[in-house]
Amino acid sequence: MKLYFTPGACSQAPHIVLREAGLAFEPVMVDLKAKRTASGDDYRAINAKGGVPALGLDTGEVLTENAAILQYLADQAGGDLALPEKGIERYRLLEWLNYLATEVHKGFGPFWNPATPDSYKEATRAQLAGKFDYLERAIGDGPYLLGDRFSVLDAYAFTLLNWTRIHDIDIGRWPGLVAYLERVGARPAVQETLRAEGLI
Repeated sequence: MKLYFTPGACSQAPHIVLREAGLAFEPVMVDLKAKRTASGDDYRAINAKGGVPALGLDTGEVLTENAAILQYLADQAGGDLALPEKGIERYRLLEWLNYLATEVHKGFGPFWNPATPDSYKEATRAQLAGKFDYLERAIGDGPYLLGDRFSVLDAYAFTLLNWTRIHDIDIGRWPGLVAYLERVGARPAVQETLRAEGLI
């Protein structure tokens, strides 16, 4: 497999999962502004959407969209990372995955647009605060989103919550989330990912 990623972007979530699972993959860095890979290839020829992540499969197919890639990797990983095969636990994980993708991830959208007025950014911070309140309550003592089990959800939530540092959101208002970030960030595979992306 090939993971097309940009350091610190949402592609960090599948990057963490690949390392947690010990799956063989080739990391391929993408310059999102130039739409080029580190070797100079036209990234739009790989992923016409132009965003990361993209996962090149051994079949030659390319899978896109974080929620789909994370589900695929969970199925490949097996063990504790595996997506439950059936029952309400499976749908709870998918419920969380969709919440992270559509509410938290997309909630950061206005910050990435340089044309967004400051007043709208303040409104966005207020909306995200409500989502962070919910996340903090849901995680509780955790240690993870699904209790004792680290899952693809935690790789995704860790990635998204770290964006607060980029966008001037004081995560200290949520001590439970600060503790959660420390727990997830201390995992060896997360540390490996951050080093591989040049972030530590």
